Amino acid sequence: MSKKIVILNGSPRKSGNTSALVTAFREGAEGAGHTVTEFFLDKMNIHGCKGCFGGHSDRECPCVQQDDMNRIYPAVRDCDVIVLASPLYYWTMSGQLRTAFDRLFALEEGGKNLLRGNGKSSALLMAAEGHGFDDAVLYYDHLMEHLHWKNLGHVLAGGNMDVGDIKGKPELQQAYELGKSI
Repeated sequence: MSKKIVILNGSPRKSGNTSALVTAFREGAEGAGHTVTEFFLDKMNIHGCKGCFGGHSDRECPCVQQDDMNRIYPAVRDCDVIVLASPLYYWTMSGQLRTAFDRLFALEEGGKNLLRGNGKSSALLMAAEGHGFDDAVLYYDHLMEHLHWKNLGHVLAGGNMDVGDIKGKPELQQAYELGKSI
C-alpha cells in the first residue's frame, strides 16, 4: 500500500552528506511506490516557537506565527511517515530541524491532537564528521515514545566531514533499503 512520506531535511547543504542520505532514501521509497515530499528547511523562513500555547490544530494554519511552516503543516497532517534528516551538531540534530519540529507542537494544541499517535511512523537519517550519535538517537527515541509513533529505525553515517565523503559508503545503501522497506 502506497504511503505518504514527508522528509524534514535539516541540513544547511543542499548537496551535502545528509542530503545524499535523503536522496538514497527517497529513491528507495519512490521505487517502492510511495509519495515523498521533502522540505529543505535551511531555505525556508521558519521562526522559533514562542511557547505561547496559542496554536490550534483545527485551523488550516495552526500556529499564531505565519511563515513557511504553513507549507509543512498540511503535509505532516496527511502523511503516514515523517523522516527526520540532519547532520550531527554538538551531539544532536541541527537547529533547522529542531526549530521546525518544535513548531509542529501547534498540531497538538486545541481541538484534536493531530501529531501524537494517529498511526504515524518515523525514521532518522544523520551524517557527521564523527561517530557520537548516542545523544541524538536517545532524543529521537524519546520523541518517538512521546508521540506514540512507530520507530522505523535510523541510518547513522559517521566519518563524513567534507561534502561527498559519504559517496560509496554502505549507509547510502542502508538509507535506500530503509526507504524501500516502508
